[in-house]
Amino acid sequence: MLVIFDCDGVLVDSEILAAEAMSLLLARHNIEVGVPELLQFVGKKQADILAGISALAQKPVPGAVSEELWPQTRAIFAERLQPMEGVADFIQSLVEKRCVASSSHHERIRFSLEKTGLHDLFAPHIFSATEVKNGKPAPDLFLHAAARMQVEPTSAIVIEDSTAGVAGAKAAGMKVIGFTGGAHSGAVMQARLIATGADAIAASYADVARIIESWRR
Repeated sequence: MLVIFDCDGVLVDSEILAAEAMSLLLARHNIEVGVPELLQFVGKKQADILAGISALAQKPVPGAVSEELWPQTRAIFAERLQPMEGVADFIQSLVEKRCVASSSHHERIRFSLEKTGLHDLFAPHIFSATEVKNGKPAPDLFLHAAARMQVEPTSAIVIEDSTAGVAGAKAAGMKVIGFTGGAHSGAVMQARLIATGADAIAASYADVARIIESWRR
């Protein structure tokens, strides 16, 4: 069996921080989109997020935003990014293979995991949506991760915080735990994850551990 972790909102509590960075940057380019509006794009890769913002704002997003986004985000992450509570102990308790499959680019994933002390628990099994043609909610990234880890998709469990991630994992034929332990999550997101097809919901890594133990039997 293989356990596939999303990064943002699953391993690190980054979704609100990333949305804050994006909102601040957009404001500098005269595009007013708040954090709540930006959270609808959680789980998608950057190109798809920028296209969604453009449609939401009804104006093109300047190319400079794409170039400036990671430096803006990195500065906020450097000050405030934290790992999810209990995640390191849970990862170390796993007997199954494990990997990361994130919509973020490799530099951001590496920074996030190193900042929170999680990188060496996964390296070199860290996969980015930049490695595949289609990002979440397409199944491409999850199928790519399973192939690289030499595990059949039906033997994989995915931990995801977004509807895009849940949809992609289900399309890949995998079981999915919808994770709601991030600061950005709550009852509304839980309902959305269930509606999208999550097989179980976990508000903490203690919940995740119980769910996976029940699926081992």
